[in-house]
Amino acid sequence: MSAWPPKPLIGISCCLKPVGPYGTPNHAVSDTYVRVVDRVVGGLPCLIPAMGERGDVSAWLDVCDGFLFTGSRSNVHPSCYGGPPHPADTPEDPARDGVTLPLLRAAIAAGVPVLAICRGMQELNVAFGGTLDQRIQDLPGRLDHSTPTEQRFAPVRTGKAHQVTIREGSLLAAIVGGHALAVNSLHNQGVARLAPRLRVEATAPDGTIEAVTVEGAKAFALGVQWHPEYDYDRDRASRAIFEAFGAAVRAHAAGRRRGVAALAAE
Repeated sequence: MSAWPPKPLIGISCCLKPVGPYGTPNHAVSDTYVRVVDRVVGGLPCLIPAMGERGDVSAWLDVCDGFLFTGSRSNVHPSCYGGPPHPADTPEDPARDGVTLPLLRAAIAAGVPVLAICRGMQELNVAFGGTLDQRIQDLPGRLDHSTPTEQRFAPVRTGKAHQVTIREGSLLAAIVGGHALAVNSLHNQGVARLAPRLRVEATAPDGTIEAVTVEGAKAFALGVQWHPEYDYDRDRASRAIFEAFGAAVRAHAAGRRRGVAALAAE
């Protein structure tokens, strides 16, 4: 029997995707998220199915010590933030939206550490009342954030597309140890109106919001628009983001154990 306590349990948001010749719905997430939770965060990965309104948010809060909200090809449904309908060929996943949006609000309120990546950061903004631009590359004066522009030294998913400027004195600046960072870029949607409780941590050269934190959050709550999970094994700043999340998760798990022990001793 393994020693107690076990590793912290990290909930990882899944998408509902058609798989195979019959398009059978599968709850799926990229292996990159599972590997980084295992190898850097130091947690036990637990996949959260995209069950829509059947997703039991309170139960996930009871069992998880942290949550990783993942990127995805699908976009947050515009009905969640009062936006115009997507073009007909835009991938959507309302079953995921139905779980992640309430879970984000509940996790922040309960003080459970949260790391939100790409779509996850967009969900974070929508969950707290913000809106999204659906295709940043179509807006005047904006960069095409959907594909990296420099691929001389790295594959497409890890190539650094542009710099971000990090706010002085921010959580992200403390984590990565500086105020500028080269990042990859693989998204069409982005923050339009920032949610009232969110604070900008970093911006791209065209003004696109690239990282946010939640004001008044009781625990670690960071959203990044890029994908640090693709190069955590060779990029110091990418790894540092997951290490900081892992430290917050372990602190939260230790606090929960102390609370359980105190109750048991009464």
